[in-house]
Amino acid sequence: MYEETAHLYSRKYGRPPIDPVVLVKYLLVGFLYGIPSERQIEERCADSNAFRWYLGIDLDERVPDHSTISQLRRRKPAFRKVLRRLFERVAQQCIDMGLASGRLVATDSTHVKASASPASMYMVETSEGPGAYWERLNTYEEQAGEYLAQKTGKQKKKRIKMLKRKPKHPHRRVSRTDSDAGWLNRANKPHGMYYLSHQTLDADHGIILDVAVTAGDASDKTPYLEQMERVMELLPVQKATADSAYDFGLAHQVLGEHGVSFFVRPMENSPHPSVEFRREHFQYDQSNDCFRCPSGKELTLTRVSRNAGSSLHWVYSAQPSDCQSCPMKERCLNKSLKDKARRLTRSVFEDASQTNLSQADSPEYRQALRLRQIWCEGTFPSRNGATT
Repeated sequence: MYEETAHLYSRKYGRPPIDPVVLVKYLLVGFLYGIPSERQIEERCADSNAFRWYLGIDLDERVPDHSTISQLRRRKPAFRKVLRRLFERVAQQCIDMGLASGRLVATDSTHVKASASPASMYMVETSEGPGAYWERLNTYEEQAGEYLAQKTGKQKKKRIKMLKRKPKHPHRRVSRTDSDAGWLNRANKPHGMYYLSHQTLDADHGIILDVAVTAGDASDKTPYLEQMERVMELLPVQKATADSAYDFGLAHQVLGEHGVSFFVRPMENSPHPSVEFRREHFQYDQSNDCFRCPSGKELTLTRVSRNAGSSLHWVYSAQPSDCQSCPMKERCLNKSLKDKARRLTRSVFEDASQTNLSQADSPEYRQALRLRQIWCEGTFPSRNGATT
């Protein structure tokens, strides 16, 4: 800690500082004993001789004021980086001692209740943020546009032009007392202002390798790839496992490019109820990159679609004349397409996804999912409104 914080202190000016090691121990007391607020940490440390001994504070000395920690978070964001490096140093020591190998890492998230009054909430408009996840998706969208131009001769419109023509400003709930929290609205979860704690751990002995915290209304997919890349900087990862919330194409693609097998619980897809012929009734011709319908007609690649900003799909369309003259038209076209042609979508990352999901019935795959449930669910504590 002294080495990491040396550049944050002046030897010539200012009042004598609080020992940075004491500040870290101060936070550890709150974490290890489940003390929810910094005011209570101050009270407990002031009254407990054991805590004073741990902090190195004598009986006639005053413990650090609770506002010191809160102001340190607000005014000194560089100190958060110091805590991150301290965490990584401890994780590296566990790796060096053989407690973590990277043979299988598991990821999951849990909700943590925020200290935010419901009366303080109000609605704000938020635009689509750039974010690392969206920037990565933009890169693959540009690559897909180049392939589309080679295949069909059609140029994909630039994403920035699409955003200018059709801006998105969704509303979200924000608290005046805790602006970093977010409104949690998930099935089988409590509703309210929460945080999400995303943890990635090694399945050998349950050593936590990375932690990320987001607002309660954030998607699990947003911090996942950055988490995995930070873990891969610590040790080589062979296999990764996660719950169904992490079953998205970009994760399969990026982890596959890093040589990591991704064992994830498949997300359930509900069939389209309006037509009899669904996608499984169409045969995909990989050599020609097209689909063939039950009557033998081709659905050719026409464009790239970005669904709600979070996934990329190839769009394949049949010729309207083929569909209108087909005797099975009523079984294939719904009411909105009765005068048009049938379309199908295929994820840009489907090949990478199928490489992993094709192993879903193997013993290794099922064992990875069991280990994720044991280690991840067992790590999350039932405190501050969180449930395992």
